[in-house]
Amino acid sequence: MASHANAEYSSKDQNYTMLQAFEWYVEGEGVHWKRIGDLVPELASIGVTAMWLPPPTKAAGQSSVGYDIYDVYDLGEFDQKGGKRTNWGTKEELVAAIKKAQEHGIASYVDAVLNHRFGADDVETFGAVEVDNDDRTKEISERYDIKGWTGFTFPGRGDKYSAMKYNFNHFTGVDYNDENQKTSIYKIHGEGKDWAHGVDKENKNYDYLMGADVDHSHPDVHADLLNWGKWITQELGTTGFRFDAIKHIDRSFIADFVKSVRAETDKPKMFAVGEFWKDSLPDIEKYLDSLGTQFSVFDAPLHYNLKEAGDRGREYDLRAIWDGTVVQKRPIDAVTLVENHDTQVGQSLESAVNPTFKPLAYAMILLRPSGYPCVFWGDLYGCGGDNPQEPITQLGDLVRARKLYAYGEVRDYWDHMNCVGWVRMGEPDKGRPDGCAVVICNGDEGTKHMEVGKEHAHEKWTDVLGWHKGEVVIGEDGWADFRCSAMSVSVWVKHDAKGRDEFRK
Repeated sequence: MASHANAEYSSKDQNYTMLQAFEWYVEGEGVHWKRIGDLVPELASIGVTAMWLPPPTKAAGQSSVGYDIYDVYDLGEFDQKGGKRTNWGTKEELVAAIKKAQEHGIASYVDAVLNHRFGADDVETFGAVEVDNDDRTKEISERYDIKGWTGFTFPGRGDKYSAMKYNFNHFTGVDYNDENQKTSIYKIHGEGKDWAHGVDKENKNYDYLMGADVDHSHPDVHADLLNWGKWITQELGTTGFRFDAIKHIDRSFIADFVKSVRAETDKPKMFAVGEFWKDSLPDIEKYLDSLGTQFSVFDAPLHYNLKEAGDRGREYDLRAIWDGTVVQKRPIDAVTLVENHDTQVGQSLESAVNPTFKPLAYAMILLRPSGYPCVFWGDLYGCGGDNPQEPITQLGDLVRARKLYAYGEVRDYWDHMNCVGWVRMGEPDKGRPDGCAVVICNGDEGTKHMEVGKEHAHEKWTDVLGWHKGEVVIGEDGWADFRCSAMSVSVWVKHDAKGRDEFRK
């Protein structure tokens, strides 16, 4: 369970919140690890307790975001593919950032890109057949020899950390024939070689995604990658992984990887979350049930519900926001999010949530008890690129409200399609007597009559965000009318609650 893993490796006794510590267009050129290190005190202050770091391993190009993976054992240490550093910086800078985060109670998760390889050192000749793009089980050519970029010798690193060298036997497919410069999906022929079977069934078999597709069933590959998982965990002191593109990787390998790292390192409660990006709760559940170990997934169905809600405005019934989501069905396995580097504006899976709805969306994932929320760097600090996006106003304060007030029993008041609310009752027995009352409106200004408890009678409560002015006085019976402006959110707490001085004035 995510919260258990974070509790084990964070020194903080508070709600746990993950930050995706990058966006696609964030400034690279070797400065990002330093930037993260500089921001650690600020992040810890608002309530971030874990960071999902961008891929730290050497990519095919020095300015690459990192998903065109070249050498998993090069963390910015060896002169390969244009230089020593990665897009984010050097290994020394990465280690320093992780250490500083640990000192501030923030755990770090590695983005593991294990599906494919790019930037091969040598071209090789081998037998292959072309397959139909829409049906990867259908061969559309005879077997013939092609030339593919599948020779990985890692000359800059040599045998340090691993003596494994990759050749065409260690891959299942490629998408380019250097012999005739033809682009197609080529299934590599060899004894016992086939597409992986424990993958998503889109295109009849979705093993192949891009580049040189890694054959995780090959015993040498399997052993080397399990060794890498244990090595990088110990080398960096990280406490978890975000697995890229798991729809395309045999689920048995992912299960073996997670079990191996948990059993053979000093991280028995290592956190594991996978990118199974599909708007289908049944398919996600089938995947989770097959692993035989606790594993989390990003709640893609919730993201698409939030996207729809933002697009439809007041026509959307907020009471349907949780329908068909992982967090509703399996909260223990759900990492909730509003946006990520793939859904942001300008990316291949672009499905950006309307910026005006994002504060409402974040309130829903941050201030309720279920799920492990992940805040997107681009929403906290803004996005670059050809279509830059501004940061979400006071998102840091919503994270801070989670840190300070989102505790205890939840009392729901979801009785209107455009105005919903809930109360968190606090945890007085744990030294957290100050809860919060949250109201969300995706239409006109609204009011929710909600109970915070008789123990709060006559108290004055105000909106910590400052988006709704004035104050609410709690009645003798513990009830009060809490308001929210149109298309907005209000987070009401006791006017002198502990931590109020941390919020924007």
